[in-house]
Amino acid sequence: MENLQQIYKQAAQMTYKGQVATYIPALAVNDPNAFAVSMMSAEDSIELGECATMFTLQSVVKVISFMVATNHHGIEEIMHYVDVEPTGDSFNSIVRLESNNNKPFNPMINAGAITIASLLPGRTMYDKVKSVTLFLEQILGKQVHINNEVYFSEYHSADYNRAISYILQANGFLKSDVEEALQVYLQLCSISVNVSDLAKIAFYFATNGKNSEAHCSIEVINIAKALMLTCGMYNFSGKFAAFVGLPAKSGVSGAIIAIVKQGEIEHLQGPIGIGLYGPAIDKVGNSVAGIEFLTQLSKQYELFCL
Repeated sequence: MENLQQIYKQAAQMTYKGQVATYIPALAVNDPNAFAVSMMSAEDSIELGECATMFTLQSVVKVISFMVATNHHGIEEIMHYVDVEPTGDSFNSIVRLESNNNKPFNPMINAGAITIASLLPGRTMYDKVKSVTLFLEQILGKQVHINNEVYFSEYHSADYNRAISYILQANGFLKSDVEEALQVYLQLCSISVNVSDLAKIAFYFATNGKNSEAHCSIEVINIAKALMLTCGMYNFSGKFAAFVGLPAKSGVSGAIIAIVKQGEIEHLQGPIGIGLYGPAIDKVGNSVAGIEFLTQLSKQYELFCL
């Protein structure tokens, strides 16, 4: 455990290089020095730091929403609305939407995630949100809740996402009205979890959903993991794939999930799910401590999957 604790300690010292997200007022109050890691295999788990701290999923939920919508409609139908191509643009860019009425490049950017929110099963906003929270509850084995303080903070500062939504509507890529799609998307981003929950979500992917009550086709799970590898870390995804080599998804709350299909980290063996929380993020939107920890972890324990 000494090597692992050293990696954690070094990563925790990197928080000064980032800052908490301030464009969402409710996230601006988070402790920038916080850093926690949870890792789990089928037999055991390892936790480092204060793992009981609650925070919101933010963009990590985009992977779950994509799976729920795609499992319901089928990949062919979803591809009419959202592509699966990476982009080097920022997560809230509208440049490509304005060019030739393009559909969103992938479901990991805001435009794609808002489109996916409109495609979730259910007739009402409540039903659509419930389709995702129920899936998460089946993964986690417990109820999940929406942090309303964060949700309302995001909703009242959502001008950019609202602009994206209107462009999507004008181009014919929303299956609900703008406000419904936006509210579903923001409520899902505001689901409250801890870092141990993140590890369970990552472990679900590491085992391809085996023995889980959250049923999803293996094809959809594999597409979701491919999207995480190519698009999951915002416009740092290419470098992350090249130097860390793990499917992962981050959020501006400082949350990250990372997937080890087969590996060995101390006494953890086989498929391993990794969850991290470090609210000090870089300019791209990724936890600085989380990126450092995963970079060194992958090197030290030879986890690179490519």
